[in-house]
Amino acid sequence: MLTGELRSQIDSIWNAFWSGGISNPLEVMEQITYLLFLRRLDDLHTLEENKSVRLNKPIERCIFPEGKDDKGRDYNDLRWSHFKNFTPAEMYMVVGEHVFPFLRTMGGDGSTYAHHMKDARFTIPTPALLSKVVDLLDHIPMEDRDTKGDVYEYMLSKIASAGQNGQFRTPRHIIQLMVALTEPNAKDVICDPASGTCGFLVAAGEYLRLHHPEILRDEVAREHFHHGMFHGYDFDNTMLRIGSMNMALHGVDNPDIRYQDSLAQDHAGDEEKYSLILANPPFAGSLDYENTAKDLLVMVKTKKTELLFLALFLRLLKPGGRAAVIVPDGVLFGSSNAHKALRRMIVEEQKLDAVISLPSGAFKPYAGVSTAILLFTKTNSGGTDQVWFYDMHADGWSLDDKRQPLLSEDKLGATPSAVLSEEEHSKNNLPDVLARWPQRGHDELSRPRTAQSFCIPKADIAANGYDLSLNRYKEVVHDTIEHLPPKVILVRLAELEAEIQAGMRELEGMLE
Repeated sequence: MLTGELRSQIDSIWNAFWSGGISNPLEVMEQITYLLFLRRLDDLHTLEENKSVRLNKPIERCIFPEGKDDKGRDYNDLRWSHFKNFTPAEMYMVVGEHVFPFLRTMGGDGSTYAHHMKDARFTIPTPALLSKVVDLLDHIPMEDRDTKGDVYEYMLSKIASAGQNGQFRTPRHIIQLMVALTEPNAKDVICDPASGTCGFLVAAGEYLRLHHPEILRDEVAREHFHHGMFHGYDFDNTMLRIGSMNMALHGVDNPDIRYQDSLAQDHAGDEEKYSLILANPPFAGSLDYENTAKDLLVMVKTKKTELLFLALFLRLLKPGGRAAVIVPDGVLFGSSNAHKALRRMIVEEQKLDAVISLPSGAFKPYAGVSTAILLFTKTNSGGTDQVWFYDMHADGWSLDDKRQPLLSEDKLGATPSAVLSEEEHSKNNLPDVLARWPQRGHDELSRPRTAQSFCIPKADIAANGYDLSLNRYKEVVHDTIEHLPPKVILVRLAELEAEIQAGMRELEGMLE
């Protein structure tokens, strides 16, 4: 957890960029990512040097070679620990003319992070700003993995709070709920086909560290965790760099974070490759048929991205694989042939586990669209029996544009450290979702449709044209109004008329 002092330090870095002339929050984040990457390269090289001295052997992995670069600058000067001590003017020259070309051509440490640095651009406008930002970043402790991860997450949250780029960021507590519902395990191969800042992959990694600590003690499991478990696609290079660094600072050595337009490429190499998909893909309307992968159009004939992404998830999942994905409400009740065909496919040919309706303000201030979490398992042989519905009213944060926390920090999120009272539950439904989820085949089956959560048999869903909107099945409790018999009402009306007549006569007498 970040201290107030650390938050203040990060705020100072952002304020320095804004006052220094860089107002685009994504550009700020990108430049910070480059600098953090340089600091990480220096730390890795220092570890290799210490290891070499300790074992009295040559350096195994030399990130900064000996000698000079092609412009005559000593490679040692390109290290964070060296250039941070230069004057602002010299630092600016070294970083702009030597460090960034080194990043683009050397490939850094040979990892996925280095791959995304090949077109790195240095856009910090002045020596004074660079010197100030380097000094501020140098004072942030980055030795501890949890602190590094929290620092970067807090920086990413500032993308959302800064304005138009918030769509890249799913609320962290919603991500953590979806991860907890799917319970990643040590053998999973996890994919987010619209990875953005890699929030889902990071949360899955943190869940595994907490619930399966043995994964990092076993050599085979550790190798899988660092090199084979996490996969993310995006077609925005800035997002790939930011997402890769997010994974690095959360302690994943070499995830597969790559450039790929998920809807416009053939997926033969990735078909039935993943056991878990976690995603909140962008739903940007329609695509041209020419740009859409033919294997997806075979599954569902549509131009709508929200349906094509669902088809993609089914294509990428291996049999037995599971998914937790966010969809706009239109997917649940849309009346087109493509909508109905895809819902029928998930219900009849796969196993639909749950539909969790999210509050309509969950993605404010950037989108007020109503959304839901779909949870399903790929079986290719059906298996849907009862579908669990949950009507989430509150997620712990205000549902207006400000999205302020409604409870103290220990009572927020899906797994708060403090127990919530009934009144507090009305402000944060996430722990209740997580508590009721394992009971969907037991106690939840007997809950009435007037409750916040209930189960619906597959036959009812099929009879409703595979409509998956919660309101189709939820029953509303109406207050009972007691009606008097007509004779009593007539008597009372007569009595009331007599009283009025008497009052009128009394008034007339007074006027005479």
